[in-house]
Amino acid sequence: LSGGKTPDAGKSLWGSGFLPSVYQGVQCRTTGDPVLYLSNPAGMDRSLRRRMLDAVAEMNRAEHEHSGDAETLTRIAQYELAYRMQIAVPEVMDISTEPQSILDLYGAQPGFVSQAESADDPRVLYKGDGPTFANNCLLARRLVENGVRFVQLYDWGWDHHGSSPGESIDETLPIKCQQIDRAIAGLITDLEQRGLLDETLIVWGGEFGRTPMMQNNVRSELKKGFIGRDHHPFAYSMWLAGGGIKGGVSLGTTDDFGYYPVENPVGIRDLQATMLHLLGLDPYRFHYTYQGLNHRLIGPTEEGRVLNEIVA
Repeated sequence: LSGGKTPDAGKSLWGSGFLPSVYQGVQCRTTGDPVLYLSNPAGMDRSLRRRMLDAVAEMNRAEHEHSGDAETLTRIAQYELAYRMQIAVPEVMDISTEPQSILDLYGAQPGFVSQAESADDPRVLYKGDGPTFANNCLLARRLVENGVRFVQLYDWGWDHHGSSPGESIDETLPIKCQQIDRAIAGLITDLEQRGLLDETLIVWGGEFGRTPMMQNNVRSELKKGFIGRDHHPFAYSMWLAGGGIKGGVSLGTTDDFGYYPVENPVGIRDLQATMLHLLGLDPYRFHYTYQGLNHRLIGPTEEGRVLNEIVA
């Protein structure tokens, strides 16, 4: 689920890597059909689509018997999933059926269309995204409630370089915080009230943080600069909730400047190992054979440890 703008890295973000493509994600959009090709085109009804899929599946099975390529079976499974989604997805994606109390909890607004794709002014870009993230948080709960096992929300607008008018971090960061804070709290509260939080792992974070020092020039009457922060991969924070996580615990500290970790540093492999552990998978023994190599999901040779300090 992404709000307003498709993530810059595109489909690679929800691809399956070296795993079979049956494991790749499905992009949900905020405008039009929530999933591409969900609606039948003109002249196509459900019974005709069923006959078409059966014919294609028969040809794919024949191809699999000939070639042994597992991707042909993946195509059959994907087409069948899309057929079933035609019935289930429209109802699940319709947040207008939620009571007003739940909409208020998230700050959600059914029918809102983000202006982020069409606006040029950065200030409009930030403010124009409005309750898109809140709507997506509510959609995430509805998807989990209906048996979807993995949901990823993308939220853009955090690249606070302060490189042009309207993009100074002191202007844009408060807007972003207002857009997400209520929605995140609403999601956790809603999952807990429905008895779903204990079985749902929430991971909030990004690929890097921001520098503790300023980027670009400070504003002054003589020198009109814009305030920003650069990319900073050396130390940043993430939080986890639900799904076996011990609440109210922090792990790791930085130096006085927030530049480098100085105590209990946590690497990405540690996070991956912990997530797999919480999902009931042994991160060290679970592997997938690809191109003659046994690949662990935390990397073929990289080490990672389960962060028992934060596990309930």
